Amino acid sequence: MFRMWGKVWKDNHLIMDHVAVNSDYSMSRTAMVFQALEEICHKFDLEQPIWLESNIKVFQRRDRTRFSADNFIETIDFDWLEIHVIEE
Repeated sequence: MFRMWGKVWKDNHLIMDHVAVNSDYSMSRTAMVFQALEEICHKFDLEQPIWLESNIKVFQRRDRTRFSADNFIETIDFDWLEIHVIEE
């Protein structure tokens, strides 16, 4: 089962979190990541963040990354959104 944990942080405090679950292994891993991110953003009522080159590199190495204000077109009222693959 693929699970990705999304966390919203503000002032170094966790203010929201959600675990997106997907058990459809006919999808590619990349598709599962994007679907989980979409579910997390929908749950938090956020727009989809823009993946910058730095996000891609960190995610490929550590299966986690942070999206800050630079990754969003709209103004955000938190410090960052962190995603982390916790199970594959």
